[in-house]
Amino acid sequence: MGVALVTGSSRGLGRVIARRLARDGFAVAVNALHDDPDLKVAAEEVLAEGGKAAAFAADVTDRRQVGELVDAVTALLGPIDVLVLNATGPQPDGLVSEVDWPDHLAELDFFVRSPVLLGHAVLPGMRSRGHGRIVHVDSEQADRAPVGRSAYATAKAAQVGLARAWARELAPDGITVNTVAPGFIPVERHADVPEAEREAYRASVPVGRLGTPEDVAAAVSFFASKDAGFITGQRLRVDGGRALG
Repeated sequence: MGVALVTGSSRGLGRVIARRLARDGFAVAVNALHDDPDLKVAAEEVLAEGGKAAAFAADVTDRRQVGELVDAVTALLGPIDVLVLNATGPQPDGLVSEVDWPDHLAELDFFVRSPVLLGHAVLPGMRSRGHGRIVHVDSEQADRAPVGRSAYATAKAAQVGLARAWARELAPDGITVNTVAPGFIPVERHADVPEAEREAYRASVPVGRLGTPEDVAAAVSFFASKDAGFITGQRLRVDGGRALG
């Protein structure tokens, strides 16, 4: 099947996406920061299920580390066929009157800088082979921002625009670029979200339940597959119909 690099895959959505792609037959490069104790565990989890995986520590906002990451993955597993841009950074809350330009820059520096650096690192190989799959994981907040999330929503909207521009430019090279936009999908970092808040969100979802990481992983799996070879520049909402209003 090839090699898939999933950034930010030591826990949360990324961990489940990595497991799903391994089940699909990809050799998976699991990535997180150097001090993440779950990185090795996440890779071992894939191996225990019979998949092929290896752990790669790197800060995907650092140009040097991104280059070393792609070189290391290629040397150990092979050329990267699928890049899943899932890594996430701090998402501080702040009202418009409190959020200044440096706050916006901090969010843009992660959610746009990281994809740009990774794209520059993997695209030469994808272009030379005439094949590639790039999948961005953005958020419903890019177009449905709650109060206090203007900086995050702006950065995510920028990421969506970046993906669409890439899709148009890279299509002649056999490279597809799509995005998956999850709604509220509870993972480890949402452990402190009050039950009342969860229930209020659930009530706004037409299918009547909260999404699961497996729901998001299934969407990523499709975009990474051969079946999606004629699909690019698309944004798939994984929100149980919540975008319908």
